[in-house]
Amino acid sequence: MARVYSTDQGRICPDCNQAKASCRCSPPGPPAGDGIVRLQRQVKGRNGKPVTLITGIPLTGKKLKALAKELKTKCGVGGATEGDTILIQGDMRERIKTVLEARGYTVKLAGG
Repeated sequence: MARVYSTDQGRICPDCNQAKASCRCSPPGPPAGDGIVRLQRQVKGRNGKPVTLITGIPLTGKKLKALAKELKTKCGVGGATEGDTILIQGDMRERIKTVLEARGYTVKLAGG
C-alpha cells in the first residue's frame, strides 16, 4: 500500500515514494495547448469597460507574472493574472500582438 501523506514530509508521490517537493517522476511543465496565443477583447461583466484577455501562453508562475508586467508597462495600463490568463485593461490587442510576436509567439486575435 502506497503512502500519500507523511507528517514530516507532507504529500508523497505514489510512484517514487518521495516528498512531492523532491519528486522527479513528472516535472511540472507548461500548460498543454496548441501553441497559439489568443488575444480576446471582452466587456461582459465589466460594466462595459474593455479588457484584453491573453490565453495560451506556455508560461507559469513568476515567468507569467513577469510577462504580464512587461505588457502592462509597454501598454501603459493596468492588468492582472488569473490562473494562466493575463488581463490587460483596455483594447490593446494590436500592441500586445506586436510585442508577443517579437518574442517569438504565434498570436491570433480571437473573439469580438
